[in-house]
Amino acid sequence: MKLQRSVDTTAAPAAVFAYLSDFTTTNEWDPGTVKTERVSGDGGVGTTYHNTSKFMGRETELTYEVVEHQPDSRFALRGENSSVIANDTMEIAPAGAGSRVTYTADFEFKGLGKLVAPLFKPALKKLGDEAESGLREALAKL
Repeated sequence: MKLQRSVDTTAAPAAVFAYLSDFTTTNEWDPGTVKTERVSGDGGVGTTYHNTSKFMGRETELTYEVVEHQPDSRFALRGENSSVIANDTMEIAPAGAGSRVTYTADFEFKGLGKLVAPLFKPALKKLGDEAESGLREALAKL
C-alpha cells in the first residue's frame, strides 16, 4: 500500500533537507507520530530511529534505518516491526524560489495484516492527508 504527497515551500532545498533528514522532526509534523528518537548514528546511512506511532487507535513501534542519504535532494528510511515494513522516501527538488517535497510511504503488511490490509486504505489515506497538512505547516516556518 503506497501513499504519496507533494508539498511546496518557500524554503531552500538545503534547509528543507536539513530539517526533514533529522527523522526526529516527525514529532513536529506527523500527527501519527507519538515519539521518534535517534538511537544511533549521525543522520546518514545506517542511522537508526525508534518510532512510536498511533494508527487506528493502537500504538505501534518501529525501528527505522536510513538506507539512502543524498544531501539536499533525497533520503530514504526502512522501518520494520512484526506486522509491517515501511519504506519512507523524501525527495526534495528546487521549485521556483523554494522547494517541492515529495513524500512517499510504502507499507508492506505481514502475517494477518496482509489479509486485512485493504481495510486499512481509508485510515492510511486520512493519515497521509494529515501528514501532508502537518508537513506544509512545519515547512512554512523554515
